[in-house]
Amino acid sequence: MQLKEYIHTVVDFPQPGIRFRDITPLLNNPDAYAHAISGLEKLIRDIQPDALVGIESRGFIFAAPLADRLKLPLVLVRKPGRLPKETHAHDYDLEYGQDRLEVHRDDIRDGQRLVVIDDVLATGGTAQATARLLQQAGGQVAGLLFLIGLNGLGGADRLAGYRHDWLVAYDLDE
Repeated sequence: MQLKEYIHTVVDFPQPGIRFRDITPLLNNPDAYAHAISGLEKLIRDIQPDALVGIESRGFIFAAPLADRLKLPLVLVRKPGRLPKETHAHDYDLEYGQDRLEVHRDDIRDGQRLVVIDDVLATGGTAQATARLLQQAGGQVAGLLFLIGLNGLGGADRLAGYRHDWLVAYDLDE
């Protein structure tokens, strides 16, 4: 199955010059979604993590069924103010401003091997910030996995110190 057939490119969304990769057709097709989950599962089995980490919010869509299949704990990395208990937090720079990510303090154990899951690797800022947050919390980032990797935006370079991979790659002009 070719997953690209189920990922639509929307030109000039959300602003002119952007080629948005819409995963909703993939999510609307149970066979394509299952194929994507199976592909990510194969990448994870090699790593042998202690837990999976989903990045808010689309990372949850892929991390939750994988955690269920692999019988692993699921850790949520969220935007500020969305977790009810005490958190570790990491501030990071955006193109225009700053943002923050949080994780519950009691969700990460020292030395725990973690695999981070998200839908798209573009510039890598959120993925890198997530990795740093998890390391500050005592975890070991064993890998970062994505459904889609966008070549030419620097994300892979930004994650050069980490094991990372994706199922589907796009060039900027594609």
